[in-house]
Amino acid sequence: MRFLFKTSYGQDLGMFRDGVQRNWYIALLVGLLLLPRVLPDYTVDLSLVFIYGLCGISLMVLAGYTGLVSLGHAAFLGIGAYAHVYFIHDLHLPWIVSVALACVITAAVGVLVGLPALRMTGVYLTIATLAFALIIQEVFARWEHVTGGLKGKPVDKPVLFGVSFANDVAFYMLCLAFLIGGLWVTLNILRAPTGRAWVAIRDSEIAAQSLGVNLAVYKTMAFGYSAALMGVAGALFSHKIGFLAPDIFSVLLSIQLLLMVVVGGLGSLHGAVYGAVFVAILPVLISQARDAVPAWGGLDRFVKQPGLEPGLFGLILVLFILFEPLGIYGRWTKIKLYFAMFPLYKRATFRRQKAYMRSERLR
Repeated sequence: MRFLFKTSYGQDLGMFRDGVQRNWYIALLVGLLLLPRVLPDYTVDLSLVFIYGLCGISLMVLAGYTGLVSLGHAAFLGIGAYAHVYFIHDLHLPWIVSVALACVITAAVGVLVGLPALRMTGVYLTIATLAFALIIQEVFARWEHVTGGLKGKPVDKPVLFGVSFANDVAFYMLCLAFLIGGLWVTLNILRAPTGRAWVAIRDSEIAAQSLGVNLAVYKTMAFGYSAALMGVAGALFSHKIGFLAPDIFSVLLSIQLLLMVVVGGLGSLHGAVYGAVFVAILPVLISQARDAVPAWGGLDRFVKQPGLEPGLFGLILVLFILFEPLGIYGRWTKIKLYFAMFPLYKRATFRRQKAYMRSERLR
């Protein structure tokens, strides 16, 4: 088992634990750059994984690091998508400018949503964000001048600085670049006092407030930053699907996003990426399973029911909460620790403890 001996504060402030971890991430980046040549048929699906990865980082900041559960992030995704398309098609702004404006508008909406939500926690906050998502979906359907209403709105391929990204490989590289940028910015914020304040609020609001953390300010910042990331993801998502309609940004999509961070592993940026891979691949596996099921005993009619996919998403969410609350990344951590400490590994190492501090009982 390897032990790291740190001799300076700079080692604690570094983005990587040590040189070995840095080299592994460099190798992963090289592999991702070469992946379109190895798997050219799956380039489109991998682009969706990167977009979902941005969505996962956005919701992870709010739910995993600040402890604020939201079921309204599909609305933020739709706001970013519609704002981006409106700036490009109707106002004819440059692509990068429209992405930046969509990010700013979505962040502003996130702040407006976060302000009244400051007095709510737990299930009440979840219900409030769910109501917000339903209201925004109705706005998408009725504001025909901007969104096109129920008729929808087509989206052209992105053109950045005169270079077209209509090719699948080019769009893959664009999404990968935005995902790396989102991870880099988020990781730096989490290492800063802002991120430490978010984690303190998640662990105990009373303890954080006693240490001088302004709950209203930092919760609003978390909502704003989370919405801003979702706005960027919405801009990329609009080009990925090629056509915007209000029913795309439904409550089911918000549940899928929440499923993504829970299954991936709350409180970890790795978990956001793992969850994105899971959520992007699962519908493909369900579709292939539907085609492979034989027409025996009416089983093919059962698996082709329209409500099978959301029901399966809900079942997976419940199973992970019950049997693996740390998610995929938590399971991977357990596996690594098992082999690092073998044969001295103890099963009680990751035993679930009570999630509240003694000060929380005063409420």
